[in-house]
Amino acid sequence: MAPMDDPYSSPPLDPEDFYRSAEGYIIFTEKYLLKRGYCCKNGCKHCPYGFDRKAGRIVPKK
Repeated sequence: MAPMDDPYSSPPLDPEDFYRSAEGYIIFTEKYLLKRGYCCKNGCKHCPYGFDRKAGRIVPKK
């Protein structure tokens, strides 16, 4: 089975898909999160799906 045939595998990372915080954490960009194709509901900093961690649901952007 090729890596991309696995429905649980993530797309390969390109340099524009993430950056590192001052503490060394990986921060995914909106581009990568869209490429991944779904909301993980973890409250990502650049979430393009509108997930609101406080509300616990996807909130449409105004």
